[in-house]
Amino acid sequence: MNELKNPVIDAILKRRSIRAYSGKPVDKSTIKELLIAGMYAPSARNQQPWHFIIIDERQLLDRIRAIHPYASMLKAAEFAILVCGDEDLELSKGYWSVDCAASTQNILLAAHALGLGAVWLGVYPRKERQKEIREIFDFPSHIHPFSLISVGYPAESKSVPDRFKEDRIRWNKW
Repeated sequence: MNELKNPVIDAILKRRSIRAYSGKPVDKSTIKELLIAGMYAPSARNQQPWHFIIIDERQLLDRIRAIHPYASMLKAAEFAILVCGDEDLELSKGYWSVDCAASTQNILLAAHALGLGAVWLGVYPRKERQKEIREIFDFPSHIHPFSLISVGYPAESKSVPDRFKEDRIRWNKW
């Protein structure tokens, strides 16, 4: 794919789910940049109903790997970010999950822009995953685990697939 004129669109198209990491440490200022990006996501009525848990203790990453069926990459990840929704911060009930999805996507795009590799591991809406994550972190009842983002410097690169599908576009009616 040729370089696009717009760096934001270029990042959106080139960001891939990276599951192999080099082992190079990620400094705390870079982690903070990821969190800032996550906190600047749009949210319903600008309530920002999210919390983030940085998980860099190997024992915790291993516990999550043991309960999440798609978390094998955590073995080599430098850290993970658990994005959580807070029902008590919602003015528009039921939107915390949409808001956390926007925050997760911002973090993924920021990771790509910073030269990191990352992958979104679904927690919500899987009840069994939510329950197990909730138990590991001892959440209060109004906090809900939404997504887990595995992060590290990439040890793999992926090509950009062609995902543009003209037949999925409608103008003004179905």
